[in-house]
Amino acid sequence: MKKIEAIVRASKFEEVREALSEAEINFFTFYEVKGYGHQKSENRSYRGAIYDIGYIARIKLEIIVSDSFSKKAVKAILISAKTGEKGDGLIMVSNIEEITNIRTELKNGESINN
Repeated sequence: MKKIEAIVRASKFEEVREALSEAEINFFTFYEVKGYGHQKSENRSYRGAIYDIGYIARIKLEIIVSDSFSKKAVKAILISAKTGEKGDGLIMVSNIEEITNIRTELKNGESINN
């Protein structure tokens, strides 16, 4: 089992979601995140307050897949999220030791398909 975490541009999220669906990966968690990378930060002042507009909106996806789907998922994300500019994001893949479905009590591969 693998856990894939990907941080992508919010503007590319729908393309990533569609690419994952085409790769038969239809279940994942996502949320909005903020962070700083290699881009230069930019500040603007509005009515005496300073706002940082130097970040690009991001979405973080967390996907749990069997080993056989790991490469398909990474490839789908790479192709759909890439713009060629700094700030396209990152994909991290890690091993998962055990998964248990709370409702069915099934473990590992069986737990994510039921």
